[in-house]
Amino acid sequence: MSKNIELLLLKTVESLGIVGDTVRVKSGFARNYLLPQGLAQRPTPSRIEALKEERAKAQAELAALRAVREQIIKDLQDVSIRLERSCNDQGVLYGSVTQRDISDALHEAGFGVDVAAVRLSHPIRRVDTYTVPIQFDKDLGIEVTVVVEPDRPLEDTEESETKAEGEGTAEGTRPAASDEKKPSPQPEQATAVDPD
Repeated sequence: MSKNIELLLLKTVESLGIVGDTVRVKSGFARNYLLPQGLAQRPTPSRIEALKEERAKAQAELAALRAVREQIIKDLQDVSIRLERSCNDQGVLYGSVTQRDISDALHEAGFGVDVAAVRLSHPIRRVDTYTVPIQFDKDLGIEVTVVVEPDRPLEDTEESETKAEGEGTAEGTRPAASDEKKPSPQPEQATAVDPD
């Protein structure tokens, strides 16, 4: 079982802390990531004191960023974005709609939502209306409506099924005749092959 060790963050690490924070992490995470990347070191009173100014600056930046994100959340109330995509007649997309597509559409609409904030559990692969969570922090999130539309009108499902059964009226098809006799299948007869 790996033990936890205490480290002082030299830089802000997302989901862990900001510069100047003293954090407890698993020794493997410290040894394999934080220490080699120069993101943390063992805390001492002099090191903590040296990072006070940077920590205050990082806290001010975080407060400003949170204020911007809170405003974005307010602006996203009842927002619906529309994406037009190529698809087959059943509404299955030839590609898929990803977090990047939704983030780009939100940026185009004037909302600064980065890809990491779009919490899409799996890519969208069908024409439909979806509710997609936008999550900046644990306590700062909202859901937006994403409407995926076809780039051309879809054929009516019943109409395409009817055409498939041969009852359509398009050129090249003829109505089924109920009194027309269908030939019965002939049993296959074996033919002898002369080995010569």
